[in-house]
Amino acid sequence: MTRTRTAIITGAASGIGRETAVAFAKAGIKSVIGAYPGDPHDPYETMKLVEEAGGTAVVHELDVRDPDEVDEFARRAVTEWGRLDIAVANAGIVRLHPLGSLTDEAWNDLISVDLTGVMRLFRSAAALMVDGGALVGVSSISGGVYGWPQHAHYTAAKAGVLGLCKALAVELAPRGIRVNSVIPGVIDTAQTQDGENSFGREGLDLAGTKIPAGRVGRPEEIANVVRFLSSDDASYVTGQHLVVDGGLTVFMPIS
Repeated sequence: MTRTRTAIITGAASGIGRETAVAFAKAGIKSVIGAYPGDPHDPYETMKLVEEAGGTAVVHELDVRDPDEVDEFARRAVTEWGRLDIAVANAGIVRLHPLGSLTDEAWNDLISVDLTGVMRLFRSAAALMVDGGALVGVSSISGGVYGWPQHAHYTAAKAGVLGLCKALAVELAPRGIRVNSVIPGVIDTAQTQDGENSFGREGLDLAGTKIPAGRVGRPEEIANVVRFLSSDDASYVTGQHLVVDGGLTVFMPIS
């Protein structure tokens, strides 16, 4: 008898997190949809899309800055369905700050979400996994591969996700828990459409002309890779960082 797997996903009210919940639904995986209360996007829209895809999900509000809330979030899967198999650390924020105006407060706030929040989720989830599991961190091409001017804290956090996943892959392997990360390239999400802190619409359109694939990526293209890394098809894959960028990082711009 095939068991039903369950997952928790942070930052699932929109973008990559939302599409991951839908991808999981298509694979028969039940999800706890994590959503920050201050996020303007509706997590229940994610749940609706999951149900339309034939899946099951529940919405759970949390702030990944709070370890108690993260513990409760991870336990939600066990409370609802009796087990936890997959944790996807997708929650993240982007803030533009040149070094001269990058205060300790701004640095610490972003790191607490984009890096420490990943550790908190993995710590809480791993404690509840009883017969193996999969942890997937969502990094970024900024930090995972490149530097991003005026985003030193974001870049540092996303680079840190890679180191965290490598260390935990080794530490948790004896328990059958695999730990991997995805490094998205330039992806068209609500966050990257923010012209104040990220690319903005015009910036995304321009970026698309510089990528070998001829366009920026779609959230579902990252979600499908997360689904693969969470699946039995990736049963011998751990400690890896998969770049999904339409060829951007293999393109030699001076050729």
